Amino acid sequence: MSNLLQTSSPLLWGDKRFHTWNYEMRDQMGTKVFKVMLDAGFTCPNRDGSIAKGGCTFCSARGSGDFAGSRRDDLVTQFNNVRDRQHLKWPNAKYIGYFQAYTNTYAPVEELREYYEVILQQPGVVGLAIATRPDCLPDDVVEYLADLNKRTYLWVEMGLQTIHQSTSDLINRAHDTACYTEAVAKLRRHGIRVCTHIIHGLPQETHEMMLETVSAVANMGVQGIKIHLLHLMRKTPMVKQYEAGLLRFLEQDEYVKLIADSLEILPPDMIVHRLTGDAPRDSLVGPMWSLKKWEVLNAIDHELIARDTWQGKYWRKG
Repeated sequence: MSNLLQTSSPLLWGDKRFHTWNYEMRDQMGTKVFKVMLDAGFTCPNRDGSIAKGGCTFCSARGSGDFAGSRRDDLVTQFNNVRDRQHLKWPNAKYIGYFQAYTNTYAPVEELREYYEVILQQPGVVGLAIATRPDCLPDDVVEYLADLNKRTYLWVEMGLQTIHQSTSDLINRAHDTACYTEAVAKLRRHGIRVCTHIIHGLPQETHEMMLETVSAVANMGVQGIKIHLLHLMRKTPMVKQYEAGLLRFLEQDEYVKLIADSLEILPPDMIVHRLTGDAPRDSLVGPMWSLKKWEVLNAIDHELIARDTWQGKYWRKG
């Protein structure tokens, strides 16, 4: 990534002051591209006891795949159902198969090959996005991902969430930042694109702590970022932490300003896959303002304009 610091005039990606996923896809593919969310039936080593038990305290019963297809259906049926639903909004688009729920490299490579290849064969698919953990990337899996990366447009998405060990312990992440950076290096040796997930609003984190995580990601050598607002969902372990007073919901205005602060220190060529998050209304404990997704995104745009700021304005490599 460039180490230039832009200070004088706004950088624009279309009509946005940050490098959006939509802008990147139209630039790369020449058309609208949306992700088709899939549940391939995986579990997670943080749930089955091989690394830890109970899962991350924020993670839903569906392994953060609440809008993915139903695991009761085979992958092609899931793909068709989710694709057709999203086509109602974007009738002329291509697709990225998104293995979203749970840990999607947590199986023998022969099994992974079967899952990934069948989605690549579907008409209109231009790539894959694979969500996983940094401790679930054995050498044979990485070698297969490297082969995929030569044949299609590939992203590997991994949840860092925070660089702060005290928070990681609270949310039962069951890996540290060193594990994460080693996994990034392993993937990048093969030129595989990495999207890092972080969460703003985790228990007991301050504004400064959250920006320290953003700053670390900015210099981690990854190509994309998803910034999630913490959603507290029913029947997750984090509900007990909320009831114990360990968690405070961010206010909308507070979150909007935090996102603007975050974008300013990200490199301009880093692709922003997401700036907020979704949760099913019937399972959401809070913050309830997060259900107004477009209102939040519009507020972020307005904040950037009001500040006359943009992604990368205060970024410096190193």
